[in-house]
This record gives sequence, C-alpha cells and structure tokens, in this order.
Amino acid sequence: MSFIKRLRERFTKSSDEKETKTYKEGMSKTRSTFSSRINDLLARYRSVDEEFFEELEEVLITADVGVMTVMDLVDELKMEVKRQNIQDPKDMTDVISEKLVDIYYRDDDEEIEQLQFADSGDLTVYLVVGVNGVGKTTSIGKLAYRLKQEGKEVVLAAGDTFRAGAIEQLEVWGERVGVDVIRQNEGSDPAAVIFDGIKSARSKNADVLICDTAGRLQNKVNLMNELEKIHRVIEREVPDAPHEVLLVLDATTGQNALSQAKVFSEATNVSGIVLTKLDGTAKGGIVLAIRNELHLPVKFIGLGEQIEDLRPFDAHAFVYGLFADLLEEQ
Repeated sequence: MSFIKRLRERFTKSSDEKETKTYKEGMSKTRSTFSSRINDLLARYRSVDEEFFEELEEVLITADVGVMTVMDLVDELKMEVKRQNIQDPKDMTDVISEKLVDIYYRDDDEEIEQLQFADSGDLTVYLVVGVNGVGKTTSIGKLAYRLKQEGKEVVLAAGDTFRAGAIEQLEVWGERVGVDVIRQNEGSDPAAVIFDGIKSARSKNADVLICDTAGRLQNKVNLMNELEKIHRVIEREVPDAPHEVLLVLDATTGQNALSQAKVFSEATNVSGIVLTKLDGTAKGGIVLAIRNELHLPVKFIGLGEQIEDLRPFDAHAFVYGLFADLLEEQ
C-alpha cells in the first residue's frame, strides 16, 4: 500500500476524525497555497526532470520549509526517483509526502514528540521560555488545561517578573483552568519565584509545575545568566529536572523563529518546541525547518484560539494537513 493510501486510511478512521478535522482546518492557510502550487506543478510537467525539481524547490522555500531543509529534501527525492524509476510527475505526491515525514523523524521514532515526566511519585518540572508576544503565557495556560484534563494536579510559577502585566496574565489563566499560581511582586528575583513554586507544588502533592520565564531581558548575556540561575535552582531542588525546556515560537514569524530558537538553545538546554499560531500562517513548513536545522522536536502546535487548540504534534497528521485536498482527490 502506498504511503498516501496509508495516510488517508489512518486519518479517515472514525477514531481519528476529530484530529483529522483539527489539522485540516488549522492548516487551511498553508494547504491552500501549498497544495495548489504542488497541484499546478504536477499538472504542468510531463516528466520528472531537473526543471521540475527547481520549481519544487521554490514551492517548498515559499512554504518556509527552509533552504537547508529543502536542499536535503530535494536530494533525497532525486535519489528516490532514480531508485523507483519514477517518470510521471503525478506519482511524486506519494514520494514527497513520505519524505516530508522521513525528514522530520530521521533516525528517531514518534516518542520524541511526547512530553517527558518525572519518575513515578516525583514532581515534574517544565521550564517555558520564549520572547514576548509569541503566546508563551497562553501556551502555558493551555498546557495546564491539557494536563489537568489528563487527571494531573498542576501548579504554575510566575517567573516572568520583568514584563508589566505578565504575572496578572498568568493568574487569569490559573483561574480559568483552575490551578494555583505562585507569584511574587513585579521585579522580584525569578529564581526565587521558581523556588517558591517548587516548595508549594510539593506541599500540594502536585504532579507538574510549569514555570514561566522572562521573554526579553536587556541583552543576550542577561538572558543566559537568568536562565542558568533558574536552572541551578531547579536542579538543586528536583533531581533530573527540568524534565522539559519548552521554547515557544510564533509560526507567523517564519525564519525569525529559527533565529530565536538558536539564541535560546545557546542560553538553555531546549528540549522541545511549542509552535503557536500555525493556523494563522500560509508558511507552515517552518515546522520542518525547525526540526531539520535545530534537531529539536515540535511537541505542541497551536491550531486555534480555543483552550483545547494546543495540540500534540504528529508529523503524519501534519503532512496529512498539507496534502489533505490532494489525498481526497485520489
């Protein structure tokens, strides 16, 4: 069975109907541009030649897949075309969709997308980082909601003490979700807030502590020093923590998100990405660029404004969202 047929079969089963609808609707902007250009490309060429690949490169770069990732992908596609002796461009949809998934996972399995938790009985600590304006606090609130729906007791620590209103914004989310928020006054030492958060979470027998952090300090050195200080406090109080360092990026900023990821990866040991506002961009290929160039898995994506619209990332569902219109025609 071809890869496309397997995708279509997987995501048209009733058990996956909600997830299918979420990815299809959430990626409509990217798909409308991507699918139409791929469809046009396949219709105009009679053979899979060098000119075909040059135009395919342009389509992928326009979708913000990233130049380095596109080069890698096209090289692999050329080898696959030779291996399978593909002549008809219409046969390329299956190969392209499969290679997009392959280039995401590489030698890893699907477990890289899953959140890591502490060993049974201990407190799980997540550190959430990212610049202001990317949806960091909102993502924390939605993640807290998701974990609470799974039956976990969650506490939030308002470690972004530098931005006016950040503490209050997190408290609003705490009330909305029904979880406690540990805070100090604006301008307080963020590491002290995280310390209080750990003590409070343990006293409440909570399962998970999610720590907010400042999005923008005066310069990169200050950012690195602050995050290193927070790391030291967490590691001292909770062995093997933080269990995840989640970097929140705004999908609509495209290649700028990659630049942010590089800075934060230097400042702290980022373990996964939360990619917000994927539903608001026609350049959803940034998911693949982040994974291929930074070797970081995307853990969650934002596909809407509702509290449940922070979705666990699934590369297969992502590719289905890209190709859904084409798949349903076949």
